[in-house]
Amino acid sequence: MMLKVSLLLTALMLFAGCTKKANFKTKVLNLRVAADIKGLDPVNAGDTYSSYEMARVYESLLTYHYLKRPYTLVPNLAEAMPTVSKDGLEYTFKIKKGVLFHDNECFENGKGRELVASDFIYSIKRLADSDNRSNGWWLLDGRIKGLNEWREKSAKLKKANYDEKVAGLTAIDSHTLKFTLVEPYPQFLYSLAMIYTSAVPKEAVNHYKDQFVNNPVGTGAFMTGTFNQTSSIEYTKNPNFRDVYYPTEGTKTDKENGLLKNAGKKVPFVEKLVVHIQKESQPAWLSFEKGKVDILAIPKDNFDSVVNPSKGITDEYAKKGIELKISPDLDITYIAFNHNFPLFKNKKLRQAMSLAYDGVEANKLFYNGNGILAQTILPPGMGGYDEDYVNPYRQYNIEKAKKLLAEAGYPGGKGLPSIVYDTTAVTTSRQMAEYFRNAMKQIDINIVVNTNTWPQLTKKVKSAQTQTYGMAWLGDYPDAENFLQLLYGPNKAPGPNGSNYDNADFNKKFETITKMQPGPKRAAEYAKLAQSVAEDAVYILGVHRKSFGVIHGWIDNYKFSTFKHGHAKYYDIDLDKKKKLFEKL
Repeated sequence: MMLKVSLLLTALMLFAGCTKKANFKTKVLNLRVAADIKGLDPVNAGDTYSSYEMARVYESLLTYHYLKRPYTLVPNLAEAMPTVSKDGLEYTFKIKKGVLFHDNECFENGKGRELVASDFIYSIKRLADSDNRSNGWWLLDGRIKGLNEWREKSAKLKKANYDEKVAGLTAIDSHTLKFTLVEPYPQFLYSLAMIYTSAVPKEAVNHYKDQFVNNPVGTGAFMTGTFNQTSSIEYTKNPNFRDVYYPTEGTKTDKENGLLKNAGKKVPFVEKLVVHIQKESQPAWLSFEKGKVDILAIPKDNFDSVVNPSKGITDEYAKKGIELKISPDLDITYIAFNHNFPLFKNKKLRQAMSLAYDGVEANKLFYNGNGILAQTILPPGMGGYDEDYVNPYRQYNIEKAKKLLAEAGYPGGKGLPSIVYDTTAVTTSRQMAEYFRNAMKQIDINIVVNTNTWPQLTKKVKSAQTQTYGMAWLGDYPDAENFLQLLYGPNKAPGPNGSNYDNADFNKKFETITKMQPGPKRAAEYAKLAQSVAEDAVYILGVHRKSFGVIHGWIDNYKFSTFKHGHAKYYDIDLDKKKKLFEKL
């Protein structure tokens, strides 16, 4: 065993030296992902980490403009934005011609065939097929005419009949696709920019069968071989990628920030993409400092050494050509109660636990005080966010918490069973769990911490096997519906409502508001609904995070986005600059 380890270390040292030299000749983009990837099948793109990897391979009809803010939907695999009928029920798309799936052994002679309209119909049926247990079904549930009926009928069959027509999914010709909705739904187009609805070829699913999850075949700028749980995922530039060009317009400051110097040039710019799976933040930071990772979120323990009090980069890192990027993110962190447990149907217990959690101190410890203390589930920049609202059960108050715990039937914690809290095994998550345990100890509530890998935790949440757990939600699209749907009863596990909250009044109001046209009136209704569940203490709310990231000076065209699926194709590497800056690391 010792001999094997020594030989391995020697090999790694030699490899590292060769890689450093090679990186000055070939554009290789090195990124980091903070969790194990559970697979690369779009129907299960339910977590941020896995969906980012899927988006390197797969594409949807629509996407978000790389530079424009506010976030703006633009055509991707569609030729243009759809024509929409006057009644708001029919959406007709023209599909781009000449788009090819990746070359793969699943196709005749190993050559990828052309994308056609029926590929989207097939892919959406896969999302609806209950045998696939997609955690993305909530997205289209009850939206497309005949799709729910097809799903219910298929569930009774040994195998779903993908050849059976669905009224709301029509391929008018090889490159014309029409969706017919059950009723008007203003947010429908957002769903067509998500990984869940990306184009999947049936040949790949049929060829790889249960191993399709590890053998992605898409139309994206990058492609990869069989995926396995190693320490990295390597992607190569798709040699048959269609003509896609870097944007020629953006926000007012993009030009002065150098983000338009490659305007109109064909993408992708890099030849290879390596994603390093590094669950712990300190090894990832060490990789960044050595130039082995190009872009990284700053770990909390390194924050003060990188960011000065004026929120600029410190001289130490500026001299190395490292750049600081600060951007708001559309997200929320929280501790969820599993409302399937009778214990958590006790509103006063939930409120007591929320009051015992010092969010201000947690923000300092885990987000360097840069998070925005969440008062509701809705983040700033979202319609329905009210900056003047203060949640009465979000304020740290031990005496009030003890009083509510007694009113809940557990004075001094007597009679209350231990509560299990599930989290991941990485250092920061364990520290957050310990902080939660100590917070609850102040009011005599005993928390038992259970650690998991990221896939294990998401599987437990999906199967409703947790009591409480720590989680964050990063917006799928810029609408309050995407956050409030986390509490919508029909979205219970295995859907995104992992807390299994199911309140008839909330459900009814949610259904009504989501059918309203965007505007101040809808935003006001979203605000009221968000505040009502906040005071119901459905979650112990955390913070809305800001992204504090660093990039090496040899990276060009980088702009932060909450919806950064597929954005690596826009990044570029200045190899001459990299060679010079490497000497300073």
